[in-house]
Amino acid sequence: MTVEKKEVSLFLIEDDDVDAMSITRSFEKMKLSNPIIRAHDGVEGLQMLRSGAVPSPFIILLDLQMPRMNGLEFLEQVRADENLAQSTIFILTTSKSDEDIAASYQKNIAGYFIKDQVGEEFLDIVKMLKGYWKIALLPEQ
Repeated sequence: MTVEKKEVSLFLIEDDDVDAMSITRSFEKMKLSNPIIRAHDGVEGLQMLRSGAVPSPFIILLDLQMPRMNGLEFLEQVRADENLAQSTIFILTTSKSDEDIAASYQKNIAGYFIKDQVGEEFLDIVKMLKGYWKIALLPEQ
């Protein structure tokens, strides 16, 4: 039996337009053509996931500091939802708080990255993500 790999969608949950643009430009600079779908906060993100607006397979890039529903609250909701619990989630935030890092990993995230590393260091993060979804088999949601 062969496994057919589908293109991975990137689901960016980010309230800051400048950060979202910087992230998108970094992916373009690395010549990554994966679709990037954006939600502006956790509430919108959950609605989009539950409605099927994000094609599977997908990787979630999640900010922590957002209005209405922050990233940790979003993680709590996703991990409690049997249809979304297996989602692959990377944190992409400005928070360097040990409490945020620990709380995120307790919710089974795949990695935690600081957004102020935009520039050459951020391109390393993009390269890592590209390598991850190229070799990892992701579950269909």
